[in-house]
Amino acid sequence: MTYSEAISWLFSTQMFGIKLGLEGSQRLLKEFLAYPKHGVRVIHVAGTNGKGSTCAMIDAMARACGMRCGLFTSPHLIDYRERIQVSGREIPEAECAAGLTNLRVLCERLDPHPTFFEISLALALHWFGQTKCDLIILETGMGGRLDATTAVPADVCVFVPIGLDHTEWLGDTLGQIAAEKAAILVPGKPAVSAPQEDAVRQVLEQAANEARAPLEFVSEPLLGYGIALPGAHQPWNAAVAVAALHRAGIALKYDSTQYGLSHVRWPGRFEIFPAADVTGASEVVVLDGAHNVHAAEVLATTWQAEFSGRKAAMVFSAVASKDIAGILRHLAPLASEVFFCPVANPRAVSGERLAAALPPNAPPHQVFGDFAAAFSAALATNTPVLVAGSLFLVGEARAVLTGTTFQSSTQ
Repeated sequence: MTYSEAISWLFSTQMFGIKLGLEGSQRLLKEFLAYPKHGVRVIHVAGTNGKGSTCAMIDAMARACGMRCGLFTSPHLIDYRERIQVSGREIPEAECAAGLTNLRVLCERLDPHPTFFEISLALALHWFGQTKCDLIILETGMGGRLDATTAVPADVCVFVPIGLDHTEWLGDTLGQIAAEKAAILVPGKPAVSAPQEDAVRQVLEQAANEARAPLEFVSEPLLGYGIALPGAHQPWNAAVAVAALHRAGIALKYDSTQYGLSHVRWPGRFEIFPAADVTGASEVVVLDGAHNVHAAEVLATTWQAEFSGRKAAMVFSAVASKDIAGILRHLAPLASEVFFCPVANPRAVSGERLAAALPPNAPPHQVFGDFAAAFSAALATNTPVLVAGSLFLVGEARAVLTGTTFQSSTQ
């Protein structure tokens, strides 16, 4: 298959939906010879908010130490190949097409058919093996206990802050969600956690005790280093990333740590585009995929710190199942006006339904049929523009801002 044909086939497998469970991944990884070889260290990251930033920091600091790192994250913002990176470079189109061609042949004889996420994980791990990675960093897709990534035995397990999200799959209490995520623990292997709510900490401690897995809670942020990612929460993510690397037996020095953190990139999370880079803009455009209440709260804090109380023209959207009212409760006060639009996704929520979730005393709002119209109207206000509420929306915005083609995905 050509790259275009391969991606079309892969995206067509999204019709198989989300199948939580490890059996399918274990079978596919075994038959595709994709399990990491002996001696390759694996760091597995779970949680609700900060997974991607923490994975990116682990990757950046390890690469600064001279390691060859494979990074698997999801979802992508613009291009599918963002999910699979080696030493900071996306898997090449030719290698992606070749791997998917071989996987298609294998999948045709498997019943049930592997899912989009299982195929992506197998493609990533196979590529990491071909490129002889020393360290593999895996971001869980959802939850932990039944997430495909948990089929890969980890040397270090990492927990970023755990909150309420994906409640239709993981449970509707912090304890239930924490239990799902705690299941990534590997007996006898170390684990690191960010500070957690009491209910979450108790579940993690009990699970770690049962698994005889040494569990360390980070007690203070990492200070004294320049971190390229904005926000008061990022020094905490950095502290977790440093602890994870120590637990993996990777010796960090000040220079490599400083270089990695000062050069780390994680697009779409309080990513600032200067006015000079945006056609027709007299002010900056900020992208942030704040898709749950905790993430919205963090975004609000970061906005106030970075923009000193200035209001934004906010373009907002979200998908079904999210706590839209809870998210808007934190984000609406940042806005002088809100521009609603649906995302390009089957789970899209109409602009009218989004607007109905605004809190009392909310700023004025307008409803548009698509992102392009909403974004154009926001730019015309000559105020800072904030695009937030969904990573799918942020991906569409980033494609426009970078002049690239947006590959819409449901997973």
